[in-house]
Amino acid sequence: MLWDVLPTGKQPGGAPFNVAVHLHQLGLPVELISRVGDDELGQELTAFVAGKGLSTDFVQQGKTHLTGVVKANVDDTNEVTYKIVQPVAWDYIQYEPALEQLVAQADVFVFGSLAARQAGTRETLYRLLEHARFKVFDVNMRPPHYTKEVVKYLLEKADLVKMNHHELAEIMAWFTPETNREVAMQWLAERFNLAAVCVTCGADGALLWTNGRLYRAPGVPVSVRDTIGSGDAFLAALLKGWQAGQEPGEALRFACATGALVATHQGATPAFTETDVRQLLAGQAV
Repeated sequence: MLWDVLPTGKQPGGAPFNVAVHLHQLGLPVELISRVGDDELGQELTAFVAGKGLSTDFVQQGKTHLTGVVKANVDDTNEVTYKIVQPVAWDYIQYEPALEQLVAQADVFVFGSLAARQAGTRETLYRLLEHARFKVFDVNMRPPHYTKEVVKYLLEKADLVKMNHHELAEIMAWFTPETNREVAMQWLAERFNLAAVCVTCGADGALLWTNGRLYRAPGVPVSVRDTIGSGDAFLAALLKGWQAGQEPGEALRFACATGALVATHQGATPAFTETDVRQLLAGQAV
């Protein structure tokens, strides 16, 4: 939970935060675990969360570290790069019994590799993973903020893993020379005993391996403003379909359309409804 600093100004962001906002917009109840500083940026961020209708009950406030900031370079609209400041408040999320209870009761627990870059939040995350019913690992590898050992550990704990095609290639290179995406996804699912592996491929859509079968969904052509938050919106939409027991191919198509819709807006968390996504899909089908 942080600020993305863009040439046009700052926008609330952070992958799990974006996923939470989009899940909420799609009608699912969400709680957010994070930490902000006791500063103006932290106050603005919690106010933004509250304004979106989300609870801030589990957003800690610390006096020793500032609220997180990321400097985003959007020169390439299809491939945003980030400079992630450290250490910041979200590196020091403290374990509390209330967090354990929250995670144990949740249907899904979403986390990423960035939360594990520093010992403080990493230790809290590892403890909470032991109590989660269904663990969703949004890989989100941002160099130099991850190690092979940590990513491997998180893969071992996960039930569903979502990554982009660059991350798939990098992770597979650690284990095997396999470069075929379909074979690689099946290999990962079997190696880490995963219920599902999802790989996003930018404008080319996405792939989902689950129940011993590969599903494909094409990209939805749109006029791109920026791609910040598109992958997070994609994941939120996929989880909505997964939770509803939707047919995997249909859930994947809806997720691709949701990610595309967010790319037509500036910033990671534009307001939209499920109807907006359905209309985009309907327009594509014509």
